[in-house]
Amino acid sequence: MITAVELGLIYAIMALGVYLTFRILDFPDLTVDGSFTTGAAVASISIVNGINPFIATIFAFFIGALAGVITGLLHTKGKIDGLLAGILTMIALYSINLRIMGKANTPLLGEKTVLSFMRENQLLGTWTSVGLMFAGCLVAVAIIVWFLRTDVGLAMRATGDNEEMIRSFGVSTDNQKILGLALSNGLVGFAGAIIAQFQGFADIGMGIGVILIGLASVIVGQAIFGQKFIWIAALAVVFGSVVYRLVIQLALNAGLEVNDMKLISAVLVVVALILPQWKGFGKFANRIRIRGKAVQPNGVKEEVGTNA
Repeated sequence: MITAVELGLIYAIMALGVYLTFRILDFPDLTVDGSFTTGAAVASISIVNGINPFIATIFAFFIGALAGVITGLLHTKGKIDGLLAGILTMIALYSINLRIMGKANTPLLGEKTVLSFMRENQLLGTWTSVGLMFAGCLVAVAIIVWFLRTDVGLAMRATGDNEEMIRSFGVSTDNQKILGLALSNGLVGFAGAIIAQFQGFADIGMGIGVILIGLASVIVGQAIFGQKFIWIAALAVVFGSVVYRLVIQLALNAGLEVNDMKLISAVLVVVALILPQWKGFGKFANRIRIRGKAVQPNGVKEEVGTNA
């Protein structure tokens, strides 16, 4: 179960990327299925070739961001539907990922990674590693919340809420979409790099279904904890990712096979979408949200748009 929590916290970085497009920009981005593998491939092949694992992981972020930029350009400049633009980039990345790795699988056994310190000191699989990974997630959440409160972040949130209105104020919604997709896929690529180093290999098929994991994390987390405030919405994504992994682990412990994971994910998303409509669940969720309510330093509560 501790390993499930560790995976949930790593995948939370990817889920935060999905949150930026799905909730903030209101953009159905399927690029993540490809950019996740791209991040893993870039980091793995870089590490194998002697590059510092921390630098390799940063490379993964920027390559993932580049994939998001391509999707953004196809949508904004090429006037291609957002969903189709993401699918096209995802398909293209499959071949690109094979080119990067040169084969379908790149092992990292015996290589130095960003997690080598914890592995060598036998910290992985302990609550110490969970605490360190949770701290990393908090840093990511803090950066995202800070960004979304800047002028650029507010313009991005407004683009997702009401594109025509914010365009009338002279804001380039095309640039906001490209930036949002870049940041989102950068986080996804970063998470892919960490997952590859955590499990010890990068595989061409490791990104299949990642978008479903991200959506499940966002929907489950925000169904329980709400999304009235930006910081609550972002934290809810992290906890939603952990809950998702724990549910998957419990299902496997109950006797289901690994091949059933996609089915479990789909059922979990359906349940997360239906449960909020049940009055009993609404009361339970409200109790949790009341405990999490807070007032900003200036005494004014921060409201967010419907997509944030």
